[in-house]
Amino acid sequence: MLSEQRHEIILKILEEKRSVTVAELTEHLHISESTARRDITILDKAGKLVKVFGGAVLTDGIYQSAEPTVTQKSEVNKEEKRRIAKYAASLILPQDFVYLDAGTTTGYMLDFIEESGATFVTNAVAHAQRLAAKGEHVLLIGGTLKSSTEAVVGTEAVLTLKDYHFSKGFFGTNGVNRAAGFTTPDANEALVKRTALGQCQKAYILCDNSKFHVVSSVTFAPFSAGLILTDAKPEGYMEAEDIILC
Repeated sequence: MLSEQRHEIILKILEEKRSVTVAELTEHLHISESTARRDITILDKAGKLVKVFGGAVLTDGIYQSAEPTVTQKSEVNKEEKRRIAKYAASLILPQDFVYLDAGTTTGYMLDFIEESGATFVTNAVAHAQRLAAKGEHVLLIGGTLKSSTEAVVGTEAVLTLKDYHFSKGFFGTNGVNRAAGFTTPDANEALVKRTALGQCQKAYILCDNSKFHVVSSVTFAPFSAGLILTDAKPEGYMEAEDIILC
């Protein structure tokens, strides 16, 4: 197959799905990964698509490089976030060892956690304070406090997390995209998320439907890394099996 034909097919797939992974292209076009990556690079330079980690997305996608503050995020899709958080909180059992990521949606979970009997580990100072006030057993990991998101990040946080083995983990995300996976604007926060998620038996990504088709600066996990808890399946994700509607 000529390269021009492959490029037409790639762009047609993107029109239908809005994103595509290198693995999907190798299977669909019967080509090597190096050829798929080369085609993506050529089309990216031509302005036909945007190259992201592991694949490509449409040029009309939503890209977010700045990190909104906690106050800014708390007022966006508040009811949807609370519905997701309520469902997530119902998954916690007394024997669970839980990782609770910093973020507004994970923060709303605290409204629905009452005498759970579980043990919580978090990198969010505000989450730790509220859990402690409820009488929950909570461990706050050490490190550098990031003011905009009130999350603890850094080497100390990562090293601590590597010693833990969580039965369940609940994570926030700035963007969800098939090709780019779960993304966040800050590399340090992405590293903490990636490390904690890797220590979980079950990982849940909490995101309202506005996060789909959004690509932020840094990928912290591939799309298949956990179950997505959301309020609605947007276009292009209707057939996804790892999405739970709340």
